[in-house]
Amino acid sequence: MSAPVVDARVDKLAQLRQAIAAVSSESRINSVVPQRQQSPVSTLDEQHPREVLAVSSALSPLFPGGGLVRGTVTEFAGASSVLLSILAEVTAAGGQVAVIGRPQLCLAAAADMGADLSRIGVVPDPGADPVEIAAVLLDGMDLVVLGLGGMSVPPSRSRVVTARARGKGSALMVVDGRWSGARLKVHGAVCGYRHLPDRRPGYGRIGGYTLTIRTAGKGFAGADGRVDVCFNDGRVRLQTSVDQIQSSPMDSQEESNARAS
Repeated sequence: MSAPVVDARVDKLAQLRQAIAAVSSESRINSVVPQRQQSPVSTLDEQHPREVLAVSSALSPLFPGGGLVRGTVTEFAGASSVLLSILAEVTAAGGQVAVIGRPQLCLAAAADMGADLSRIGVVPDPGADPVEIAAVLLDGMDLVVLGLGGMSVPPSRSRVVTARARGKGSALMVVDGRWSGARLKVHGAVCGYRHLPDRRPGYGRIGGYTLTIRTAGKGFAGADGRVDVCFNDGRVRLQTSVDQIQSSPMDSQEESNARAS
């Protein structure tokens, strides 16, 4: 690696640290999620309850503790509507969020879900080491979303960053990548669309769609559910589908084998 590249990387990290130092105290006072949005975690850590960043009421039954546990890492893959909904809920409740390495993420869609864009910081091009950028931003942010682009983070690295998240009381959500030791794994996929009626044959507009969401993690058997994404009361919202949420300890391969048999 040439000297100019190293210098640019060092300067970028220094600027991030200065920015975090400037807003850290303010964000901890003003951006902490209110008590009505917090709940203790009993499923994962009964002896050491932690604050939880709230998610939508449709997603809450699928998450141990009802939301994202501060100080832990969540591995996410699939439909971006789930991620956008989480950003909306956290920022609407007063939380500060950083999004790293996700230039394709549509923040306009997050705003349609009620997100406060003034509370979302974006680093679309974090360079060769997005993990280090995330480690810096954990100091001062309630939630850090880290896009890995299919990269797998080795245990030696993930343990250090996970420990930093625990120490800072921030939640880390890893998107499209593998994170050794992630406390929770979430996957969402579109399973159907609903069309608005149109009198002309062959015409119509999409009026919403349905997601299947699966969560699993350490000390958590897992849960499967269906969520409808629809426009209601001037906002795009996630609502629990008519299908009931069911607990399922099977992983995806076991579920496929069970259905095949």
